[in-house]
Amino acid sequence: MSHQNGRMYRDLRRAGGPIIVVERVADAAYGELVEILCGDGAVRRGTVLDISNERAVIQVFEGAQGLSLRGTSVRFLGKSLEFSVSAELLGRVLSGAGRPLDGMALPFDGSTRGIYGSAINPVMRDYPRDVIETGVSVIDVMDTLVRGQKLPIFSGNGLPHNELAAQIARQARIRGSEEKFAVVFAAMGVKHDDAAFFREELERTGALHNAAMFLNLASDPPEERLVTPRFALTLAEYLAFDEDYHVLVILTDMTNYCEALREMTSARGEVPSRKGYPGYLYSDLAEIYERCGRVKGAKGSITQLPILTMPNDDITHPIPDLTGYITEGQIVLDRELHQKNVYPPINPLPSLSRIMKDAIGGERTRADHADVANQLYSSYAQVGNIRSLAAIVGADELTDSDQRHLRFGDAFETRFVTQAQDARRTIEDSLTLAWDLLGLLPRDALHRVSPDELEQYYRVRGGADEGEEA
Repeated sequence: MSHQNGRMYRDLRRAGGPIIVVERVADAAYGELVEILCGDGAVRRGTVLDISNERAVIQVFEGAQGLSLRGTSVRFLGKSLEFSVSAELLGRVLSGAGRPLDGMALPFDGSTRGIYGSAINPVMRDYPRDVIETGVSVIDVMDTLVRGQKLPIFSGNGLPHNELAAQIARQARIRGSEEKFAVVFAAMGVKHDDAAFFREELERTGALHNAAMFLNLASDPPEERLVTPRFALTLAEYLAFDEDYHVLVILTDMTNYCEALREMTSARGEVPSRKGYPGYLYSDLAEIYERCGRVKGAKGSITQLPILTMPNDDITHPIPDLTGYITEGQIVLDRELHQKNVYPPINPLPSLSRIMKDAIGGERTRADHADVANQLYSSYAQVGNIRSLAAIVGADELTDSDQRHLRFGDAFETRFVTQAQDARRTIEDSLTLAWDLLGLLPRDALHRVSPDELEQYYRVRGGADEGEEA
């Protein structure tokens, strides 16, 4: 039977979990969309996962529970899963599979695109060189987010990554430009209260007007979790390369995505690799992460901010480990800082943005930006060593320079890293605050900034109130 003639297959061999197997199938293709017609008249959707020896293995998005081998028909549609995209989807809230959750219909004039996208020719990629300002000091100054970059946030269970994701979605903007900017927010496997939090935060501040949300709940089928980031990125690609938007894509939580992938591969009986994840986890994540960047000749861009929770705070776990190989840096949330009531608890020392050096300074941010970032890194790294020394010999035995470094470390955490969830700082505000804190240190301890910068910005702050919140 040929699906091109609109005919169906009824030779089901197995139906269980999210998988059905259909016998005597010809001309099916990997990723092809199918419709499963149940005996009660309901229709489920699925995609082809494997085809061999005229046998098709199909993943059913709604699960195969309740399907009868005799009363079920399968129709192959001859196309991959598609999504009708439009700029009118900005301001909308959709399910992880692109269905409206806000009570309104989808736009009628959308452009239909396959959700798996098409690879960008590496020769046509343009190097990222312009900044997206998040309004969060420690990110904007020390781990600057660049248009076209993929910069993940590594977190742990119980850390405020949801609050940080919502804050960035509300505050992010293009600096000094009237170019169009949009946020595509995709949540995977989140609890109902977390989904409500994301939605309420963007609606409360009006940020939803310039954003599109895709919400896959923990109670939704895990099969839908696997397509949620692809629906979101399909819309982002349309906005960026057809409508000239600069798009920031926030994906949370990629760990839930990977857990769903592990569950699916286990149901298919595949041989597991590290910690039970499939051996192709790297290439699967790369398919998602590489759908961003800038293209020569295109005005728009796609920037990705994936968020993942590290199981047991283990940064060597396969998910953060492989993510780090694919992306251009990472932002690391720290449990010790969180216990000190520091928000956002971003530890600058293991965090980095590998391509920020080419996007900051001069007209892009401020001439002293790179040197200030380097000085903050250097000085805060010394603080850790001095705190360890003080724990052994006592603070009273430290030199004056060491004691000033301790005061700087405390002020850095409570005034620079810490900021309220509704506080938005420009890069200029953050750099000014950084110089205020560097004034707590001796002038001869500042080796990373130039003499001209010291002359212009350095002011002694030995008597500053380190506990004051900016």
